[in-house]
Amino acid sequence: MAALEKATITNTVSGERIPVLFNPEEYSLKRDIGYSPTAVFGQSAPILQFVSGNQQTLDMELLLDTYEEHREGGRTVAQGGSDVRRLTARISDLMNIDPTTHAPPVLLFAWASLTFTCVLSRVNQQFIMFLSDGTPVRARLTVTFDEYRNPDLEAEEIKRETADFTKQHVVGQGETLSSISAATYGDPALWRAIASRNAIDVPAAIQAGATLVVPALPYIDPDSGKEFG
Repeated sequence: MAALEKATITNTVSGERIPVLFNPEEYSLKRDIGYSPTAVFGQSAPILQFVSGNQQTLDMELLLDTYEEHREGGRTVAQGGSDVRRLTARISDLMNIDPTTHAPPVLLFAWASLTFTCVLSRVNQQFIMFLSDGTPVRARLTVTFDEYRNPDLEAEEIKRETADFTKQHVVGQGETLSSISAATYGDPALWRAIASRNAIDVPAAIQAGATLVVPALPYIDPDSGKEFG
């Protein structure tokens, strides 16, 4: 079985590519999203409404060593017991602010089928082997990378999704215009847009099984010209 290609960390601002001498034994990906409970009058429990997604994180341990010999580009490179801190600094310095962007650089971590666009948010350095004069020659780094999303592209995606927001909704048992508005728009107070689009004069009169058109916001009533949302 062929050995896995070495993992690399690429600084997308400077173009510097840092190879990981020893591939991590494992890594973990974590992701969560945020919900907020919204109380709705007459309901036995609050409605959970989506607030936002949180960034994905990538955690792993990296082993850095200058005591043993390594092979790079098909040739043996003897590190000669040099100070391993010159290697650990190449990684920890990825949290430094780049003067051209006024922020730490965006990185690309790549290993086999894993590619992760990210920033380095945490590094814990543990030095575990030393020469007789105290020079550290082996270190274990626990690192956390936070997912990086381009805010301009994210805004364009939201804009495209919002443009096609009109849809149909089948009323479930116990649902109200407020609860449908909370689930759809994230705000129960916007129920009037749904009422206007479906010509509902008595909001409490909607029945389970009825099909409502939930319009995109802002919605302008074609008869009165009134704008909702």
